[in-house]
Amino acid sequence: MKKIILTFLITISLLFSAHAGSESENSLSGKKNTNPKDCFEKVNRATFAFNNGLDKVIFKPVAKLYRQLPSPARTGLGNMLNNLSNLTTIPNNILQGSLDTAGTNLARFGLNSTVGILGIFDVASSVGFPEYIKEDYGQTFGTMGFGEGCYVVLPVLGPSTVRDVAGTVISFVGGDPWYNVTVKNDTQYFTESDYYVSRITGGVDFRAKNLETLENLENNAIDFYASVRSLYIQDRKQKIINSKKIIDTQNDSDWEEIDTE
Repeated sequence: MKKIILTFLITISLLFSAHAGSESENSLSGKKNTNPKDCFEKVNRATFAFNNGLDKVIFKPVAKLYRQLPSPARTGLGNMLNNLSNLTTIPNNILQGSLDTAGTNLARFGLNSTVGILGIFDVASSVGFPEYIKEDYGQTFGTMGFGEGCYVVLPVLGPSTVRDVAGTVISFVGGDPWYNVTVKNDTQYFTESDYYVSRITGGVDFRAKNLETLENLENNAIDFYASVRSLYIQDRKQKIINSKKIIDTQNDSDWEEIDTE
């Protein structure tokens, strides 16, 4: 099953890469700042409708139940998920040349994983560590000057671009240490279920934080699909330049919590 999923992602990346060249000027270099083409809009809209149906039947009801948890419990789970995401952020800090930030995040991870009890408590922030900013391979490609390529909607995983799909593939083939120690390698401390539970919980946590905002967006948007597309692209651009600006109508979280950000 894992090989099928990986093959599917690689196939998508290869199919869309043919269109990436025509969008290479859209590389956030400052010379041109247009949105990526929606090369496969009909397929994307069909996939978006499928995902929206799943959301109404599964994800939204579960997110509402999740919202019933006491606030400290939700905060603790959110802290744990942020702590785990350090395992992807740190390699990308290094690839982007931010060695000081990588060292800070490594120290943050160590402190929160031990004193903070597996990250339940964000001890690092409480003792004055700088604000934590997530990084992923799609963002790293962006900082290297690669354009987004075509916009694409993945089944279940949701909005993405050619560049971000490539980043997801890298995570699955060894770029995500948490995936490596839980799924890819047989370790005595973790199992595959630990990885999948963390990813699903991350998706639920993200959905719960955005219940009202996404519902308002759907109710008020003339074209919900186009609005989500615009929102995702804006969010990714802000993350690549590490902007602290919060995108309107959305909790400042990661669109790829349920992926991959």
